[in-house]
Amino acid sequence: MKQSKLTLFIFLALVLGVVTGYLYNVNVINEYNDKIIASETRIKAIDTRVVQLKDTTVAEFGTLKAERATMVKERKDADTTREDKLVGFSILSDIFLRLIKMIVAPLVFTTLVVGVAKVGDIGAVGRIGGKTMLWFLSATLVSLLLGMLLVNFFRPGETMHLSLPDSHLSTGIQKTALSLRDFISHVVPKSFVEAMANNEILQIVVFALFFGVATGAIGEKGEIVVKAMDAIAHVILKITGYVMYVAPLAVFGAITAVIARQGLGILSTYAIFIGEFYFSLIVLWLVILLAGIVVLGKRALTLLNRIKDAMLVAFSTSTSEAAYPRILMELERFGCNNKIVSFVLPLGYSFNLDGSMMYMTFASLFLAQSYGIHLAFGQQLSMLLVLMLTSKGIAGVPRASLVVIAGTIAMFNIPEAGLALLIGIDPLLDMGRSATNVLGNAMATAVVSKWEGELKN
Repeated sequence: MKQSKLTLFIFLALVLGVVTGYLYNVNVINEYNDKIIASETRIKAIDTRVVQLKDTTVAEFGTLKAERATMVKERKDADTTREDKLVGFSILSDIFLRLIKMIVAPLVFTTLVVGVAKVGDIGAVGRIGGKTMLWFLSATLVSLLLGMLLVNFFRPGETMHLSLPDSHLSTGIQKTALSLRDFISHVVPKSFVEAMANNEILQIVVFALFFGVATGAIGEKGEIVVKAMDAIAHVILKITGYVMYVAPLAVFGAITAVIARQGLGILSTYAIFIGEFYFSLIVLWLVILLAGIVVLGKRALTLLNRIKDAMLVAFSTSTSEAAYPRILMELERFGCNNKIVSFVLPLGYSFNLDGSMMYMTFASLFLAQSYGIHLAFGQQLSMLLVLMLTSKGIAGVPRASLVVIAGTIAMFNIPEAGLALLIGIDPLLDMGRSATNVLGNAMATAVVSKWEGELKN
């Protein structure tokens, strides 16, 4: 399928998904959403009353506990039924994502091994790796800082006027804290097979770096391995071409499921926050493009045009992983040397998530503003640095941004329960984050190729 046709079909699937999702929400899903909202409202009222009771031995306490258990069951039943009604749509995107996950791990491994082996000596690997990490760290810092500045400018949380919740209330999101042991265990694989099976991209990258350096070091014998890995990579890329035929169906299913579940009302409820966050992402796009233009000239705009369908796929499926094989092919067609693409792009998926970085500071400070918690400039900078460290090595973690935020805001006495404000709209925000991550990684790869003199005209 030609690139222009694929982009057209994906865009049409987006529009059709929004319309279908709205109609399905109004005619089928809305009654279950009403039950869920009614149950949640009653649960909050019960929680408030339970906190007010000083004596837990009174009859009212037991009655409230029993009623809460009933409401929780009703909410769970309604949610289960709602998801059953949506399974026909969500299965379309699930199939596509499973197909993508099937090829991402072997594609990352084979291309990175080829890239490292072709680079040659360990010094060249270190030089290219150093330039790559310099760009990644700079992009991460700029993304976090931009998110901090824009959320302070817009101050979207001040319109919420929330009272501080009781400490025993929780969102159920598992927190992650900065732990050297956890970081090391997540980075260093104990089993290559396990890393491949779990799609642990960072662990696969570590093993591939060792494998690629060792392959390059054994000389002529290693050339056989390089040719084999290169051939396997091309086979997987051919499979990618077949998988991309399913992309429009996956986009339709994903968008329909999100709109049908949340309804268009979720857009108006959080319109200010969503609008300001997406405006901030556009600003970040401009910064990334400007940095690319400084190095690449007008070709940076050409690159944006080439990867637009990959960004649409990432936007629609809420995962930049889905766009990985497509970006790999487009970067090589753009003129980037295969060895640079194979080296830089996999690293980017672990260390260079620009959209997610911006969201972390934006969302964390939004929660602080919502509860009227003032954070001094120094505290905000501390939060920025903490997020910069805790976010590394979490590629592949479901709802990774929320997990990192949950582990960070507690350090600044921001109520964890405030994450409930974000859970409902997180899928909508994740779309923009994923597309931005794709742009950031593609531009980083092209820039490093230019720096190394490995970019063809």
